[in-house]
Amino acid sequence: MTAQPLELTPKLSFQLKLHAFLLWSSVGFLMPIGVLLIRISNNVKNTKSIKVLFYCHVASQIVAVILATAGAVLSISNFENAFNNTHQRIGLALYGFIWLQPLIGFMKPDRDVKARSVWYLTHWLLGIAICVVGVANVYIGIHTYHERTGRSVRLWTVLLTVEVSVMAFVYLFQDRWNHVVQQQQEEKAATLSDEQSEEHAYPANDHKEVAVVP
Repeated sequence: MTAQPLELTPKLSFQLKLHAFLLWSSVGFLMPIGVLLIRISNNVKNTKSIKVLFYCHVASQIVAVILATAGAVLSISNFENAFNNTHQRIGLALYGFIWLQPLIGFMKPDRDVKARSVWYLTHWLLGIAICVVGVANVYIGIHTYHERTGRSVRLWTVLLTVEVSVMAFVYLFQDRWNHVVQQQQEEKAATLSDEQSEEHAYPANDHKEVAVVP
């Protein structure tokens, strides 16, 4: 069924843009940033840096939940909510999972508890799923806006694609970069070991015998 064209008043136009900004800021920016922060912290050795990254992760996710909630309230109170299109249905499911995710996060078991691995996998998979589905729904929302208003959304689509590409690159690059650094360290250690072995095999003779001629 084709959606009816939307008559844009200045007020409705502002509300739509605000809704888009709130949800993009939440699931399209802050939540992926939170995932990146935890991924980076897994490769950090300094305890203080790990704590800073963790608290930044928590703060970014709390703000993301608040922004998503504000976007949901704005949508429910001002827009048509027949839930007869993909964007609204996905959005409704996302709101539930966005609230579930921090609850799971605060239920973190101690390290010596067997359920810790199950908790970690659940929290990680749900976080990734929210980010992926959330970004996809932002794209769907942009497309729906174009269909209902006839306005060009090419610029926003390009900007979102660039942002997602950069974040995906950083996420994937973390693993490879650590592998490269580890390889370099192993090569240096091997070179140093070879040099030391050569020194032991061919010791320098610094004490030369001096023949005394009477």
